[in-house]
Amino acid sequence: MKRKAAVIFGGMSSEHEVSCVSAINVASGFRKEKYDLVLIGITKEGKWLLADGIESIRDGSWKKGGATAVISPDRSRPGILVLKDDSYEYIKIDVIFPVLHGKYGEDGAIQGLIELSGIPYVGCGVLGSAVAMDKISTKIFVERLGIRQANYVTDIARDTGALEATVREAEEKLGYPVFVKPANAGSSCGVSKACDREQLKEAVRLAKEFDARVLIEEMIVGHEVECAVLGGAEVSATRIGEVLAAAEFYDYEAKYHNAQSKTVIDPAGIPVSVKEEVRADAVAIFNAVSGFGLSRVDFFIEKETNEVVFNEINTIPGFTNISMYPMLWKDMGLAREDLIDRLIETAFER
Repeated sequence: MKRKAAVIFGGMSSEHEVSCVSAINVASGFRKEKYDLVLIGITKEGKWLLADGIESIRDGSWKKGGATAVISPDRSRPGILVLKDDSYEYIKIDVIFPVLHGKYGEDGAIQGLIELSGIPYVGCGVLGSAVAMDKISTKIFVERLGIRQANYVTDIARDTGALEATVREAEEKLGYPVFVKPANAGSSCGVSKACDREQLKEAVRLAKEFDARVLIEEMIVGHEVECAVLGGAEVSATRIGEVLAAAEFYDYEAKYHNAQSKTVIDPAGIPVSVKEEVRADAVAIFNAVSGFGLSRVDFFIEKETNEVVFNEINTIPGFTNISMYPMLWKDMGLAREDLIDRLIETAFER
């Protein structure tokens, strides 16, 4: 008997477009003989709409007048409610695969709603999602593991009222250059490199357009590598992949719009012992933040020392054609369809 699976995509974050592309690849990976698929898109304005097939995501037509479709939090009827002609149709759902990057999708918000519904779902729970989404909170959790991270300064004021004090602290503790990031944003949205005081002020202002909580980090020079993890009670890690950014750093433009950016799986020139350290650290960090299902964990390998430096963890990593997470698992022998099957298994394992 087929399972009824819902893929939820889009969302109100700055990563809306990336989420739509990821959803196309995730939805295409469901085996038709095993799953009946329901596609639900959330517009940038927060409207939930039933999408009419994968092509409607590809051409954007799902946003034009589809039926309203929302998750019911009523555990006695786990499923979705579809509004048609002023009446609701109930559709039972067996499992949900949220493909929502960024705010409201990767921060525990939608996970809480799904928890209320009682429907099994793919990915980290409320706590793991919230901690991993907030880069400042992640830093605090990882510090207890003794894994090296970039030195950092934070600005958590609701506005730019603490800007002068933040700049002074960053100059005293970190020097230049530094990287400035919104604590709660992904796909490198709002991330800047600052090489002097004026650039730092501007970078903090930009970051605060995405989130009031801002992280300022020292610059680490070295290989930028990523490791994919998957599992529930037992967690597996892939070989590492290296990001070769076409731009000065791997920002949004370099990730998605610059064909010169490349990724290399199991890169040469990095000692085997260092690669194994990255894999072990990835699993340790995933477990420390209460991870479940899937995540991509990013590191630097410092050029002069070969020391492993943790960067960040992403609990709903990209599934686009150029995304590292599915590529790393394909390298491990899990084709897209097999990967989707395994992730669905973790949802029922939970």
